[in-house]
Amino acid sequence: MDLFGNQRDISKNCLPKDGEVFYYGKIFTFEEAKDYFDELWHNIDWKNDEALIYGKRIITKRKVAWYGDEPFEYTYSKVTKKALLWTDSLLRLKKKIEEVSGETYNSCLLNLYHSGEEGMAWHSDGEKDLKKNGTIGSVSFGAERKFAFKHKDSKEVVSMILEHGSLLVMKGTTQSHWLHRLPPTKTVYSPRINLTFRTIVKNNDQKI
Repeated sequence: MDLFGNQRDISKNCLPKDGEVFYYGKIFTFEEAKDYFDELWHNIDWKNDEALIYGKRIITKRKVAWYGDEPFEYTYSKVTKKALLWTDSLLRLKKKIEEVSGETYNSCLLNLYHSGEEGMAWHSDGEKDLKKNGTIGSVSFGAERKFAFKHKDSKEVVSMILEHGSLLVMKGTTQSHWLHRLPPTKTVYSPRINLTFRTIVKNNDQKI
């Protein structure tokens, strides 16, 4: 049962095979989630994201930020980012997510989507900087958005709606076998902030 009295079986794997995804639903009250959204909107060092595609540097409308225990480097889309040190609000969120998920994290990638027109293409979080088969805790604030998984071999698709103040946890071999995306939509006009708490492994000293 979640904070609002709704029955939710958080022990049920959202994926049919080859990975583990658990949706906890709303773990914050509406007011708590709103306060965190406002705090993150105004006090995170947001930058437009960059990617190198066929040698061309692309600047996205979506904004990102990268924080951690120390100035970890994280490379994706052939662009390397260096982490800023945690803010007080991010540390509070990290503690909450660790308590709920039973996992630990040392870094967080934040995404700011200004409206439904901004999304994320199919991808998996399997970069060499990340702990192999490590857990990712994904927190959503703001607009409710559809989130989808697609199996890399069978092409089976699993979709869900991520609510304001909710937590989604991806673990096990999910990143090895499944892609995920945030599809753009013209029916959502308000912004969304997503935080993905992760574990960076220095010197690629991967632990399985």
